[in-house]
Amino acid sequence: MSPSIVPKRWRPLLLSAALLCAGIAGAQVALTRLNLAGAQVQSIGLYGAEYASREVLSRLLNIEQDGSIVRVEGYGHTLLLPIDEDNQRATTAFNTVQLDTERVTGRTATLVNGNLYLPLDTLARGLGASYELGNFRVAAPNLQGVSSRAGKDSDRLVLDLTRDVAFKDELRGTTVQITLSGLKGEARRYTTRGAFIPNAEVKAQGNNLVLSFPLPSGSGYRVYRVVRPGGARVVIDAGPGIPRNTVALLDRISRPLIVLDPARVDGLGRDVTLDVARRAAELLAKAGWQVKLTREAGSALGLNEKLTLARQSDVFLALDLGRFPGTGRGGVTVYEQTGRASTQIVNTLRAGTTPPYGTLVVGGSGGSRRLSELLRGELRGGGVTAKQDSVSRMLTLGEAPQAALLLELGWTGNAADRANLGTEARLQAMGVALARSVATYLTARANNASQLGAAASTQGAAQ
Repeated sequence: MSPSIVPKRWRPLLLSAALLCAGIAGAQVALTRLNLAGAQVQSIGLYGAEYASREVLSRLLNIEQDGSIVRVEGYGHTLLLPIDEDNQRATTAFNTVQLDTERVTGRTATLVNGNLYLPLDTLARGLGASYELGNFRVAAPNLQGVSSRAGKDSDRLVLDLTRDVAFKDELRGTTVQITLSGLKGEARRYTTRGAFIPNAEVKAQGNNLVLSFPLPSGSGYRVYRVVRPGGARVVIDAGPGIPRNTVALLDRISRPLIVLDPARVDGLGRDVTLDVARRAAELLAKAGWQVKLTREAGSALGLNEKLTLARQSDVFLALDLGRFPGTGRGGVTVYEQTGRASTQIVNTLRAGTTPPYGTLVVGGSGGSRRLSELLRGELRGGGVTAKQDSVSRMLTLGEAPQAALLLELGWTGNAADRANLGTEARLQAMGVALARSVATYLTARANNASQLGAAASTQGAAQ
């Protein structure tokens, strides 16, 4: 075929092959075929050793040239190979190369017609791959097992892998989630003897495996890899002995603040708002939640102190009684705040673009609506029917950045309400309803915290 009739798209390939042959003329060289991790590619035989080009190997490895040194990174390993332009000398086994931190003798890199070529046997040795002439195989990434160890102030999980893979760890609410890319393995739940990692679960997620475990309050965690010639390990330590390095705002997920604000109402012979608030606070505290009351029988916070607590709260619940002279109103009502908030940052974040973790600073109106639905449902389960309404000029509710409600326990001028509020069963039902609804709301918020992390990651990547 004459050059005039060779298609233009073929001419660079023919020219490259011709130059290659010219560049290695006289040397003991042959063009060969290589099965490179399942893909058929071209390699060369150079003085009895098999080499592949940087272009071909870059499909699997990260290869960078720095002067007369080649840096090869892949599967958790780092290899440093000198470049010897003498092809025959490069193929001898008396050169010095560095495989991770170990210096050994082996074939080194060389240049053929100006192109960089690397020895496959040296690469296989450093990367933990399997190699024979014409066949370069990398172990499939599989999870071989999970083991654990209990410690005094931290526990350890160890994942044994056939080879190193990329992983990503993140704290989603109160759960640590580690995503291992391209890893295969058995999906199952593991129980340990540890006090800080009592259990862990492995699940398949697309082409990846995901390990998750609950992180105790006040604990930190760290994840690191240990790469060995025959495989790799991913090691996780967690517990109060591990320094915390998470975003401070995430403490609002693991340790939210519940504020109960019982108004003082005289003339009933019994402080019913404080009674209900105490019952709810006791139940929540026993379950591990952080609860603060704005007053006790003989003391109460001032307005500024109360507003400070409201601004710090994740749930703010005001308890009051309706008391309007001459009205015939009665019954229980749950009020949601409407209109603009009195705090500028609340209005700004609700109206604008939410920054990473911004919803932990200021929540939308959906939180209050969801809590209202839960509270009315729990009251109904306790035999108390509650109406729904809105209020627009209550300062404490307006200052609360997250879920905030006013629970009106009844009306002082209504005889039926006064009789109901004088019974132990009624007060207990209201206290239990408050506690259950708040706990359910905050638990769901923690479980949905992955959306916050995903939004933060997306926005961070875009910046």
